[in-house]
Amino acid sequence: MSFHRYRTFIPDWEAFSRALLRPEPRTFRVRRTDAVSADELRERLEAQGFGLTPSPHLPGVFRVDREPFPLSETLEHWLGLLYIQQAATALAPPLLAPRPGEGLLDLCAAPGGKSAHLADLMGDRGLIVAVDSSEPRLRALSGNLSRLTLSSVVAVKSRGESIPTGAGFHRVLVDVPCSGEGRSRRGDLPRVASPGDLKRLPRLQEALLRKAVEVTVPGGRILYVTCTLAPEENEAVVDRVLRDGPVSLVPLAPDVPHAPGLTRFGDLHFLPELAGACRIHPHHLDSGGLFLALLEREGGPPVEEALDLPGWTPLDPSPPEVLAPWARNSPALQGRGWVERGEMVRMLGLPAWPLEEWLREMPGLPVIHTGLRAVSREKRGGPRPSVDLLRWIGADAPPGAFPSLSLSREEWLGLLSGRELRRRDAPDGAVALMLDGQVLGRGRLRKGRVLAELSPPRADWLRQVLAQSGPGPRD
Repeated sequence: MSFHRYRTFIPDWEAFSRALLRPEPRTFRVRRTDAVSADELRERLEAQGFGLTPSPHLPGVFRVDREPFPLSETLEHWLGLLYIQQAATALAPPLLAPRPGEGLLDLCAAPGGKSAHLADLMGDRGLIVAVDSSEPRLRALSGNLSRLTLSSVVAVKSRGESIPTGAGFHRVLVDVPCSGEGRSRRGDLPRVASPGDLKRLPRLQEALLRKAVEVTVPGGRILYVTCTLAPEENEAVVDRVLRDGPVSLVPLAPDVPHAPGLTRFGDLHFLPELAGACRIHPHHLDSGGLFLALLEREGGPPVEEALDLPGWTPLDPSPPEVLAPWARNSPALQGRGWVERGEMVRMLGLPAWPLEEWLREMPGLPVIHTGLRAVSREKRGGPRPSVDLLRWIGADAPPGAFPSLSLSREEWLGLLSGRELRRRDAPDGAVALMLDGQVLGRGRLRKGRVLAELSPPRADWLRQVLAQSGPGPRD
């Protein structure tokens, strides 16, 4: 099989073919946070020698034209101000249009780029259950969420088609496993769906989409996504589910170059409304290929609040007493959910979740990641806020709320390399260790000596980042 079978529905075939021959540009998305604007982040990266071009179609997405050293080794990446991803994939989460306070499901989530984007779009005020069958990929997702300091995501290991059905969701993202033809520009040889792919994968894709329909509440929406061109994995799957209901297709017309969905392909005939699906081909955004179809669940009055979702149970919305008064009184921490796992109190984006119902239906279900690490109940030294919480609160913390110590880049490099660092301008005790007004870690002063409390892997990573991403352009 080859891409030539698609000539019937790709009229700009020459542009499509040329795009497949070019390496795919490296791109990233700027996080939607108060920490930095897209323009400010661009200035910071360009000052280090990066050449960047904003996407003409996707706000907050930049192409990397010059990369003097890996973008992943910048302090901006380490601080979670950006997320490296394929440009086309930044289109999907906004089309699902999540709203603060909603409960979402990401059925095939790892390594977490779309879950993180959904959380950003909700202002980290919602709850996303991210499901994946691969524990190593979920561990990578957990690391990404910690770097991004997001509280709105819970990650669970399960096959998406096998998740419990007792809990409902406002919106579901179904980014299914596929033959990956849209990622052809990333390798030396094109990815072309094989006959075996087209026999095996649509069965799994349909099972995942039907599960999404089953757990979506009336009025809720489902976004079906693949990164392949094959109609057998795209329109054909959605067509079969639409015919059985209770869902309808919501036409998509994103303000980017795209093609409509197909209503026929060879001997296959699809419902006329499939023209309202969206196809992104590699030449449209100079990126990868993508198929998107938005469905709406029918059958009753919509469910507005997360606490009214079936199978969701309330969590304590008040910051726990184990937090220091300054943290308990922070407006940013009010109205969230709080749970304890081991010696760590964790913060969620909503005071409700479906995990109790899921664990009742599937005892022993592995929960890999739970919100944001907030405070540890340590046997020595008492409860202490985590680095993630200190970074998350950031500028919202009242002045002097938690002792802090600002270090220069040279002092940080020395400290992380094992050299002794002494400071007499701060009292002994726990401190937030800063660089240029940003929390990089938690530490302690003991008899004037500065001790960094970072795990060895995280300390090694930060040392590499600080050594690599010093100020000033590079050749």
